[in-house]
Amino acid sequence: MKNMTLRLMADACGGILHLAEGREYLADTEVKEITTDSRKVSEGSLFCAIVGERVDGHNFIPKAFEQGAYCVLSERDLQEETGCYIRVLSTLQAIKDLAEYYLKQMDIPVVGITGSVGKTSTKEMIASVLGQKYRVLKTEGNYNNELGLPLTIFRLREGDEIAVLEMGISDFGEMHRLAKVARPRTCVITNIGTCHLENLGDRDGVLRAKSEIFDFLPQEGNIVLNGNDDRLVRLQNVRGVEPVFFGFSDQRAHEDVCLSVYADAVERLGLRGSVCTIYTPAGSFRAEVPRPGDHMILNALAATAVGQLYNLTTQQIAAGIASLPSMEGRFRIINTGTYTLIDDCYNANPMSMKAGIQAIAQAKGRRVAILGDMKELGENEHLYHREMGVFAAEAGIDLLIAVGELGRDIADAARENGCAKTHWYETLEELLPQVKGMIAPGDTVLIKASHSMHFERILHALLPPEEGDKNQ
Repeated sequence: MKNMTLRLMADACGGILHLAEGREYLADTEVKEITTDSRKVSEGSLFCAIVGERVDGHNFIPKAFEQGAYCVLSERDLQEETGCYIRVLSTLQAIKDLAEYYLKQMDIPVVGITGSVGKTSTKEMIASVLGQKYRVLKTEGNYNNELGLPLTIFRLREGDEIAVLEMGISDFGEMHRLAKVARPRTCVITNIGTCHLENLGDRDGVLRAKSEIFDFLPQEGNIVLNGNDDRLVRLQNVRGVEPVFFGFSDQRAHEDVCLSVYADAVERLGLRGSVCTIYTPAGSFRAEVPRPGDHMILNALAATAVGQLYNLTTQQIAAGIASLPSMEGRFRIINTGTYTLIDDCYNANPMSMKAGIQAIAQAKGRRVAILGDMKELGENEHLYHREMGVFAAEAGIDLLIAVGELGRDIADAARENGCAKTHWYETLEELLPQVKGMIAPGDTVLIKASHSMHFERILHALLPPEEGDKNQ
């Protein structure tokens, strides 16, 4: 890892380097990788001992040295014969300091992506587009918080040309700390919705918290915003930077907003996605968006705006949009040969659940929605769940299965508004033995709830045995 010697890292994180006898030569040796997982330690690693809620990483320091770690990051004094270590007050803060330092050594542009809904799918779309011209490092899985973001940055290597980093928060101040580490040159915000309201209060609070992404924006930086979002259009000038707005031309959130990148002539192809015409300052092109839902077109527009900022041609942008890969738990379409499953069980909030319902409403055959609790919605959580039931009924969902305490509100409201085939289960344990018998050949089934509901268990129950084994 470039310039990541023990001596330089100790200086970067304000730690004290302790060198084991006979290993003084390691002070100016670069480590090969940085990890918080002792199972992934190999020769030349720096192991960071994190104190977690259930596990204390300091307990694995001997194992890390046995596996070849050059050094460990520790909040505690170690016996000198144990091995080289950097003593710090907080390993979590030290990891962030090291990531900030390492990113400066790599000297590549960062595209930072946040928003209430669609961060991951937008990140994937932007990475797919930029990958047509550059070698891209992108966030994997849910590595988008104050620990995951640094670990993503540590994966950068010589030859990487751009980093596309997802940045997720749940409270004020978090985005400021993430932005200090990542220093995004291009900031993308997908939307401002109703999530994490327990801490952020309302959508205006969400806007303030997400806007902390601009706190370290360089003067030559770029901002890319959804011009169909009524909160984001308020950001007309940020730190002297004029945002680039994208969206549907007939859905501008304010008449004075100028959309630099927009779509029209949309042809919806059911679960196969959609085709639309995308307009840019460099010209228009026909784009094939391989996943269903208008929200995926918005993601394609955001990626188009970013692609233009990094000098991609419209042909390259179109190719990147069309080649978007699928992701487990993120509207992944699984054709079992009998029915079609929509694996969208990674997480949920009102905006993303509505998008999922809208998408399966375009499917042929019977439309089935298996929905569960949406967490962290604050004092109006029952209202948001009832709104979801009304939305499902109006969208024409043929069979609605709801699970959980709040899921009951979805089921009640759906039934009251005309969704005749509605079932509610208090727990997954009550549903799981019955769920397969409720699904018929030709059905399209959306599976969606907050991550803590563990709806992947429903997915596994509905998959054919060989497919279920692969997804364990």
